[in-house]
Amino acid sequence: MSTVVTRFAPSPTGFLHIGGARTALFNWLYARGRGGKFLLRIEDTDRARSTPEATDAILQGMAWLGLDHDGDVISQFERADRHAEVALQLLAEGKAYKCFATQDEIQAFRDKAKEEGKSTLYRSPWRDADAASHPDAPYVVRIKAPQDGTTVIRDEVQGDVKIANEQLDDMILLRSDGTPVYMLAVVVDDHDMGVTHVIRGDDHLNNAARQMMIYEAMGWDLPTYAHIPLIFGPDGKKLSKRHGATGAEEYQKMGYPAAGMRNYLARLGWSHGDDEFFTDAQAKEWFDLGGIGKSPARFDFKKLENICGQHIAASDDAALLHELVDFQHVMGVQPFDAATTELLQVGMYCLKERAKTFPELLEKAHFITAQRPLQPDEKASKNLDDVSRGILKELTPQLQNASWTRDGLEAVTSSFAEAKEIKFGKMAGPLRAALAGRAVTPSVFDMMLVLGPDESIARLQDAAAD
Repeated sequence: MSTVVTRFAPSPTGFLHIGGARTALFNWLYARGRGGKFLLRIEDTDRARSTPEATDAILQGMAWLGLDHDGDVISQFERADRHAEVALQLLAEGKAYKCFATQDEIQAFRDKAKEEGKSTLYRSPWRDADAASHPDAPYVVRIKAPQDGTTVIRDEVQGDVKIANEQLDDMILLRSDGTPVYMLAVVVDDHDMGVTHVIRGDDHLNNAARQMMIYEAMGWDLPTYAHIPLIFGPDGKKLSKRHGATGAEEYQKMGYPAAGMRNYLARLGWSHGDDEFFTDAQAKEWFDLGGIGKSPARFDFKKLENICGQHIAASDDAALLHELVDFQHVMGVQPFDAATTELLQVGMYCLKERAKTFPELLEKAHFITAQRPLQPDEKASKNLDDVSRGILKELTPQLQNASWTRDGLEAVTSSFAEAKEIKFGKMAGPLRAALAGRAVTPSVFDMMLVLGPDESIARLQDAAAD
């Protein structure tokens, strides 16, 4: 069986759109799950709109998502000579022809056809003209499209899509300045790169029938097509800025973990039974084209957050810390010092529960990253009134003699609460405010265990003294 080869072929005219990221992910999963190759081609033939910055943004977006590609990045523009070579071969074999029609003549043809209620698809008088009659004038090279019968796109997602050949025009392959058109470049690149499966958005479905003409004229094997529905916003309209972020980079800056993004995007339009949460290994094993739905998927931020929260909770502590450091770097924030990094590693077990994004995780980690003396926020300050300070003043000396284990700390605080006839809940607020300067934190005992006795006692003394 031949090796599976997929490709992702974005145009570098902006950031990596989340729809493009999902297309890349589907191609990556399909190839990686079958021991195949996943290739990357930058379709930079539109020189006016293509920029190196956009190419970098696409590469960075893919690197963040962990979608590694095989071999070098291919530039479509740099292969223009090869694309032209194929057009000239078809011309030499009589499968394409020189068309000398001017724009005015083509417009006149369309106007007349419209007037007569006929198809406005241009039919060139030069298709079967004798070469001896060719003028010395600019020309384009057009392919000879089949004029009767039906073209059938056998699509793994859409099923068989039939297009009457009378609806296909003699597509231009080379412009009058000799430059190849995008439709030709795509086919030649896919063939030369050995692409076996073309998995792309269903906005390209109509292109497939026209591209198949080139494959057939060249006698090349057709790839397997899979045209995937687009992503819609929650309101059922095509995903756009009004729904929120549309670029992969924006999701990175919002602090979603890459594994959570991969999981969520995989589930956006593809399913494996009722499985919602899964690992990369499972996704590679399970992903197939038959599991892709025909209807557009709806982007749901709540589901994304839920999945991301599960991935953060399930992450290895050291790997999570590494991602957190990367997130700080992307946001241009000063890196953690060695002591803070060490404490974050120790405390990760209690930070990652119920955090859906890295900013949420960092907020929970405030008790580690903050420096003494702490500045309690507004909510925490309300838990540090005179009565609360009195409680902390009396409790602190007893904690100084406690065995610094969860059991030891719980025993001391419980017996103190009993003696004072107060519930532990009454003490938890002041303790959180003293240890973290926040009202929402990991458990009081987790914070004390992570900070250690010296830092914990010092913070409690600071709060009691204010």
